[in-house]
Amino acid sequence: MCGIAGYKVTRPVDRSVLEAMIKALYNRGPDAAGFYASGDYHAGMRRLMINDLKTGNQPLFNADKSVVLLYNGEIYNSPELRRELEAKGYRFRTSSDGEVICHLYDEYGDGLFERLDGMFAAALWVEREKKLILARDIPGEKPLYFSKISDREIVFSSQVRSVKLFPDLDLDLNYQAIWDLPTFLWIPEPQTIYSSIQSLPPGHILIADDSGIRIRRYGNKFNRNAIVCNDDSIISETRRVVEEAVVSRLLSDVPVGAFLSGGLDSSIVVALAARHLDGLTTFTIGFENLADPYHGHTDESSYAEAYARQLGTRHCTIRVAADTFLKSLDDFCRYADQPFSVSSGLGLLAIAKAARDAGIKVLLSGDGADENFGGYSWYSHIPEGIGIAGPDAPGGQSISFQNLGMSLDERMAVLRFYSPQERAWAWHYYASEGEKRQLFSQDIFDGAGSSLRFFHEFNPHSEWQGIDYIRQDRIFYLPNEMLSKVDRMTMAYSVEGRAPFVAPSVLSHAEKLQYHHLIRGGVLKWALRKSFEDILPDEIISRPKHGFNVPIDHWLKDKWSFMIEEAFSRDSALYKQGIIHEGSLVKAREMMLDDVRLNGHTIFTYIMLNHWLELCN
Repeated sequence: MCGIAGYKVTRPVDRSVLEAMIKALYNRGPDAAGFYASGDYHAGMRRLMINDLKTGNQPLFNADKSVVLLYNGEIYNSPELRRELEAKGYRFRTSSDGEVICHLYDEYGDGLFERLDGMFAAALWVEREKKLILARDIPGEKPLYFSKISDREIVFSSQVRSVKLFPDLDLDLNYQAIWDLPTFLWIPEPQTIYSSIQSLPPGHILIADDSGIRIRRYGNKFNRNAIVCNDDSIISETRRVVEEAVVSRLLSDVPVGAFLSGGLDSSIVVALAARHLDGLTTFTIGFENLADPYHGHTDESSYAEAYARQLGTRHCTIRVAADTFLKSLDDFCRYADQPFSVSSGLGLLAIAKAARDAGIKVLLSGDGADENFGGYSWYSHIPEGIGIAGPDAPGGQSISFQNLGMSLDERMAVLRFYSPQERAWAWHYYASEGEKRQLFSQDIFDGAGSSLRFFHEFNPHSEWQGIDYIRQDRIFYLPNEMLSKVDRMTMAYSVEGRAPFVAPSVLSHAEKLQYHHLIRGGVLKWALRKSFEDILPDEIISRPKHGFNVPIDHWLKDKWSFMIEEAFSRDSALYKQGIIHEGSLVKAREMMLDDVRLNGHTIFTYIMLNHWLELCN
């Protein structure tokens, strides 16, 4: 695990530039550094030592050192790949999981990446061809950003804040990305906060050589066998792929820990990991026990503690309150790398710090199970919410599942008139186009494209099947929110977060499942529950989803209310840069007082955008 950065440019660049870019990645790899230079190509890395502690420093090479690797991540099937390569005559210099990439290039060229079960952002330099290959893992667990300097020149890094240190980049803010931010709480890839910097999409490679710069997708070849669609086969195959994914992600030469919320997903991961690891350490968050409008009471740490005692893990509950998280907002903002306002990330940040203090460098999480196996509460309402948008649809309303002041029947009555794309927004997301128009300055955002365009790009048709909404979450919500949150918040304290539920084999398996395998009789994650009901207590199998939730609406109406005044004042960066207008403060106050619609996440987004502009831009 590490952070990587580098550039392929024809003009001379002072060595101090690369050193500064690498220094900016220190939190991603505090244990060691490595550099490589050849002609126009210069790159480096910061290493977090997890596997091959003695000989695993980078760069890594093939046999004649004509292929050079700097990479961030873990290749979980590296033992299998190593055996295959050794049988073909390849010899290894190190025990590093990453060295297989160098030798695989000699065998398969840039087709090698579809053979990797892992999370990675890789920079592969082929000396004989003067070719740079950048690659990102299939689910998108590890970030990789780049900026094109010219048709053949490029700068790249694991973080935006590192790329922006390269001299003479155009660092104009991306106002379309800012427009999208309050709807999603994050900037959808491949956009970034800067117009000149992009994210390499998950499951893609970028090739830069004398022919130019080109990007293409590579395939997920894992678990491509046909599935027998009877219940028994679905249940057994689900058990197999999940268990194999968890066990493979225990690969480590340092202690491994795990998030444990007491819910289904993290309990499955911990139960399986505890079978293979002695002395597993588990962590959960304990909040003030407030009434959470989403899931009931916010503090469910007692469930996690009870299950940890049953399994015999070394358990740590981190007790937090509004004041605790307020003190961590600077770190939350800085390590998110870009404007980001998913408040549950504050809980992960606290757990990552506790893990690092306890000497834990690897944390397993249950992220990805909801998207792959049908876990969000609104998924069970999809069939009744499908309708045809028509002339009688209520006009001018921003009704979504955030309208918890309305009954479910009232919300569903409106959603039936929405187009599929509007409905995809309403199920899962936050600020509407109309709400943003009342908060943002018209001078800057008059030409901004609707954030609904992402749903049109996924499926422009007027008919969506129920499974389409879940699949859209897998390709859009999962990498942009869940995996970004896990990576950024754990790496803030130099801890590696691993999510077995997004293994390529699990993703392939999930794509074969139909809606009735995911939700049946009102039961969410039906197949996943059935697959592990023999090893989990009944109370975990039957407990509704909760997760690491932060009572953001309550805090913004109480102890954090001053931040609304600061973010929307005339002295804020938002106002001084013309992003909001003079009446935005009145509108923000009005939205927070709305007793029908929850607007805390929307307003928190503006607060964090302002904080990022003042602290990080």
